[in-house]
Amino acid sequence: MINFNDFEKLDIRIGVIKTAKKVKGADKLLQFTVDVGEEEDRQIVSGIAEHFLNPNNLIGRKVPVLINLQPRTIRGVESKGMILFVLGSDGPYTLEPRGRRKGIFGFGKCDVGAGASVK
Repeated sequence: MINFNDFEKLDIRIGVIKTAKKVKGADKLLQFTVDVGEEEDRQIVSGIAEHFLNPNNLIGRKVPVLINLQPRTIRGVESKGMILFVLGSDGPYTLEPRGRRKGIFGFGKCDVGAGASVK
C-alpha cells in the first residue's frame, strides 16, 4: 500500500494520442506519441498491443497519463509516462473523459483538453 502523501505525488493529466504503432520486434508493445499539454509531445511505450489489434483506432483518444514517472527505456525505446487503462474481463479499455457531467447550473458537456489535471 502507498500512503496518501505518496498518492499526492502522482501527476496524472489528460493526454491526446497523436500516433500509435507497434514496437518492432515486440509482440506486446505499442509506441505512442501523446499530447499532454506541454511544449513537446511525449513518447510512451505500453504493453497492450495484443488487446488493440489496430493501433490506429487509438489515435485521437483522450486518456489519463501519469506524467511524472521516471523515464524508462523499453526495447530500445524511451518511455516518458504511463497511459492508464481499465482492465475488464475481456481486456483493457481506454478511460476517456467524455459524456455529460452535472455542474452547478445543471448538465453540461464534459470537454477537457490535453493537459487537464486528473484529481
